[in-house]
Amino acid sequence: MRAASQLLPVGAIVTVSYLRRFPLRILILGGDGYLGWPTAMHLSAAGHDVAVVDDFTRRSMHQERGTSSLTPIAPLPDRVSAWREITGRDVEMHVADITDYASLRSIFEQTRPEGIVHYGEIPSAPYSMIDRDHAAYVQQNNVIGTLNVLWAMREVAPDSHLVKLGTMGEYGTPNIDIEEGYIEIAHKGRSDTMLFPKQPGSFYHLTKVHDSNNIHFACRMWGLRATDLNQGVVYGMHTDETQLDDRLLTRFDYDELFGTALNRFAVQAVLGYPLTVYGAGHQTRGFLDIRDTMQCIALALANPAQSGEMRVYNQFTETFSVMELAEVVKEAAVHLGYEVEIDHLDNPRIEAEEHYFNPVHTKLLDLGLKPHLLSETLVESMISGVADYADRIQIDSIAPKTKWR
Repeated sequence: MRAASQLLPVGAIVTVSYLRRFPLRILILGGDGYLGWPTAMHLSAAGHDVAVVDDFTRRSMHQERGTSSLTPIAPLPDRVSAWREITGRDVEMHVADITDYASLRSIFEQTRPEGIVHYGEIPSAPYSMIDRDHAAYVQQNNVIGTLNVLWAMREVAPDSHLVKLGTMGEYGTPNIDIEEGYIEIAHKGRSDTMLFPKQPGSFYHLTKVHDSNNIHFACRMWGLRATDLNQGVVYGMHTDETQLDDRLLTRFDYDELFGTALNRFAVQAVLGYPLTVYGAGHQTRGFLDIRDTMQCIALALANPAQSGEMRVYNQFTETFSVMELAEVVKEAAVHLGYEVEIDHLDNPRIEAEEHYFNPVHTKLLDLGLKPHLLSETLVESMISGVADYADRIQIDSIAPKTKWR
């Protein structure tokens, strides 16, 4: 384990220039997750008062399926203690299920948040497609949890700003350019601006559509303020804060239910297994570095929506096809001395192999986002990072078992 004293003196604070100069009271829902925990540290390091909420559903789902994070992740109390020891800053911890409204409302009353970062949802399309029970569980957890957040805002913190993690998967792959949340429609001589039509591809992605509609309604009806971040696929193992000490690591999933294609490819490259591309691999999606997620959250908090406004930002920096990602990983792995081949599997999902995909993503750039591009991110370092934990790889968790049909 890396010694904390070698990395950051106790009491030292990482400065983040694009955040406001005064502290906000920020409540992070899903603060134990892949993005939630790094976000908590990132905002705490910038001087904000941070509280996190989690009921460890993500950990429980991995136990249910017999899988685990590649990186060894410490229990949340140990993470919080390590962060306090290293930086002298505290992150307040609450263990609660946000689908329990009484518990969530009580936390709102205790923390009186000015900013709410909402990661507290089950983030897996395949998990939502296992069977009826899993589909219902994901719908219940995600939709009711977000509905509870909106009611808690209305009743306890009506002036707070909700920053909600959505997904580019809400849109699907329409045969027109994807605007940032809204579209101007002309019909029979009249025109209006409306939420962009959605074509989600799983019961999980449907929950995000329901969330967007509920948030939009609450802003219109109650004057709440919200930013809906339709995020692309996130990659990366580290942020500045996770690298301070091994006790601060975030999770790295590669299994068929929670892992991303890029993570899966990196693990397969280290194992010497063919990189498994679903179908022809022409499916194209938006991607961004985990460090850019930190930037986007901070920028949204520093520039809040107006009362009654639900803004929508398409949160990604680049687009790639699955085949392009496989080629990038293969090239990096070969450079490191691995022998890598690419294999094609029957696609377990129902999705267009060939499609138009041109989403707009300018609003976060206009706020000051400085992207880390994949060409500038050392994919080799990700592969080397995977190799460091190769003894933890569960080979039988990689092959796709969940099918859409």
